[in-house]
Amino acid sequence: MAKRDYYEVLGLEKGADQDQIKSAYRKLALKHHPDRNAGDSEAESMFKEASEAYEILSDEEKRANYDRFGHAGVEGNFGSGGFQWSDFSHATDVEDIFGDFFGNIFGGGGGRRSRGPSGPPKGRDLRIALSLTLEEITAGTEKKISLQRMKGCEICDGDGAAPGSTAQTCETCGGVGQVQQVARSFFGQQVTVTACPTCQGEGRMVSDPCRECAGEGRVRDKTTITVRIPAGVSTGNYIPLRGQGDAGPRGGPSGDVLVFIEEAAHEEYTREGNDVIYRLPISISQAALGHEAQVPTLHGAVKMKIPEGTQTGRVFRLRGKGIPDVDGRGIGDQLIEVLVWTPTQLTADERRVFEELDELHQQRATKEGKSFLDRMMEAFS
Repeated sequence: MAKRDYYEVLGLEKGADQDQIKSAYRKLALKHHPDRNAGDSEAESMFKEASEAYEILSDEEKRANYDRFGHAGVEGNFGSGGFQWSDFSHATDVEDIFGDFFGNIFGGGGGRRSRGPSGPPKGRDLRIALSLTLEEITAGTEKKISLQRMKGCEICDGDGAAPGSTAQTCETCGGVGQVQQVARSFFGQQVTVTACPTCQGEGRMVSDPCRECAGEGRVRDKTTITVRIPAGVSTGNYIPLRGQGDAGPRGGPSGDVLVFIEEAAHEEYTREGNDVIYRLPISISQAALGHEAQVPTLHGAVKMKIPEGTQTGRVFRLRGKGIPDVDGRGIGDQLIEVLVWTPTQLTADERRVFEELDELHQQRATKEGKSFLDRMMEAFS
């Protein structure tokens, strides 16, 4: 049975943000959780399906692969048997979703777990498109990229508070960064935990902000970073540079730089996986008599013998002259497709030679019982 689209499973549009994804999973998980549906195999199956969708869509890297390649792009995250609970990497999120809820509904008491402050938010990830030639992709390369990003403020050391002052503990949440709301329902007492609206989940407040960064703890900066590109990458692959994105506000962790690869079109080669195709034009006489051709490759020019009688469209293979596999599993080949060139404007001497050749072919065909046209049809059949 084919898997359903992960967005469809969670009832979301493709552009949904992380808050919407988590909210949708929460609703489905609460509805189908096995603790609330004992012995219901269908509910258990739907809970597992929703958890698998959440595992992929809540992770930006996995989600990007899924958006581009569908289920095939994320199969490597699960074993041969498909999604298992051992594959689920969001145990903390599950605690957030179920801990208080089930503790109060089914346990009758439970109480609120001890929590640390949410802290300042993480900085933004920066996405950069990088165009590479086939030559660069084949050899691997190193590129310098200029970009603008937010960096920690040097005046306040990223704290956001003016020199000589310090950030104060938030009075609303007591520095926890989260507040809880208790509601009673038919099922019992339900506790909902949310980010503190006063400090936005940071657990502290800046009363005297730094003038340089206006209390943000970060300022805009121009910089140059270096990225190493391994051989064999292709369009859609990306290189993550951890912690090199925007600095988070007021000491929050930095985001990442994601360098997305774009393969530039090549004048001579066409890429198919790790193989490259090169089209070699030769003359009619070279095709008939045989020829030694100088053939360019991504690894340097090589000599190749064209046997006599070669027909247009014939393909020769040069082993190991293609593109290295990005995972280190060997190297592709270069395929040489021969194109026999037919002149369109003949000189008088050329016309005379071709007419003599045609007469010889007709005489030969008569002796052997087949016309030249029949032989041409056989050659292309």
